[in-house]
Amino acid sequence: MTVDTNRRRFLQTLAVGSVVHPLLAGRPAAAQSHAGEGLEALWEEVRRQFAFRDERVPMNAANLCPSPRVVAEQVRELTRDIDVDCSFPNRAKFGPLLEKSRAAVAMQLGVTADEIALVRNTSEANNVVNAGIPLAADDEVVVWDQNHPTNNVAWEVRAARYGLAVKKVTTPATPSGVDELIGVFERALTPRTRVLALTHVSNVSGLRLPVRELCEVAHRRGIHVHVDGAQSWGALDVDLRELGCDSFTGSAHKWFMGPKEVGLLYVRADRVEEIWPSIVAPSWGNAVEPRTKGARKFESLGQRDDAALAAVGTTVAFHDRLGMKRIEARVVELATMLKAGLEDAGFELVTPMEPELSGGVAIAVVDSARRGAFVNALYERHGIACAATGGLRICPHVYNTAEHVARAVSGAAALREEPL
Repeated sequence: MTVDTNRRRFLQTLAVGSVVHPLLAGRPAAAQSHAGEGLEALWEEVRRQFAFRDERVPMNAANLCPSPRVVAEQVRELTRDIDVDCSFPNRAKFGPLLEKSRAAVAMQLGVTADEIALVRNTSEANNVVNAGIPLAADDEVVVWDQNHPTNNVAWEVRAARYGLAVKKVTTPATPSGVDELIGVFERALTPRTRVLALTHVSNVSGLRLPVRELCEVAHRRGIHVHVDGAQSWGALDVDLRELGCDSFTGSAHKWFMGPKEVGLLYVRADRVEEIWPSIVAPSWGNAVEPRTKGARKFESLGQRDDAALAAVGTTVAFHDRLGMKRIEARVVELATMLKAGLEDAGFELVTPMEPELSGGVAIAVVDSARRGAFVNALYERHGIACAATGGLRICPHVYNTAEHVARAVSGAAALREEPL
């Protein structure tokens, strides 16, 4: 695929890595001003790699993100290639491209390629674990009441079918810290608990759970820990070995900024064999001798969007050029700026201000009767696309600028005083 001169220069600039966020570099305050100016110029250049217009700014990364041009063009070019020649010989190249994508994702997340399946979205990935993990009648599954329905209601559906017990954990609206969150879940575990199903960052409150510590607590009791990472893959610097969970899921179309309808399913190597796939298609082989290796068995889904799967590797490269630590620092910086601005404008925050208890999802209290009209007005009058999930939910990402955040705050402040 041809990359124009401006984008080539941009990618080369990122590859050099000469501009480092002061918070990461640990530079003295005197040096931070100049570095900050250079870094803001870098983020302005990042913003230009996305096609959206400033009249309609996406700030709903918890739901759907735009892809950078390099990813969108890769999908478009490979789709065109298939349309020109959809023969088996021409499409043979997509097998190796899929494996390159898998290897790139695995390396970024600190695991092996055999532990990674690229499925269709987080919902499907959550349900693979839900339906496939071996459980018996009267076994207990402990879930967070802020989980997405595919990591919450789906467990209740299985419980209704097979006689399992599901226990919901409610965390404090304003937790005092990590220790309080750990204690709430630890007290919920019993000798019957077989699975602890969590969400890394809540899409309805923005609260970030201390997953690594909760995995340690659960593993001392032999409990499988499943983590929905839809709000952390692509936003936070995730190392799955360090996190310590047994399974982890995510969607490429959210914070990862990748192609649409590609999902992530990680299953730790020693757990892969015991979990059954939800779908068996021709790529599986037969019951005696599957053709798949490792977590690939969860990808037996029939015809896929080969162009999208291939472009996952392109998306990883985009992230890697920026660096996941730098991406997380920027996401936290924008979210903190946004939360502080909303608080100063008189809004009550749902999401904790502290970075260790939050991520990129930022939610402020807006009465449920006004939320829909509020979000629509913020889009129509101020050009900020957000959501009414859990309140006023605004989720900035690396393609957003400080000006976008300031506009979101000023627009919300104006609407707060208006009848809608």
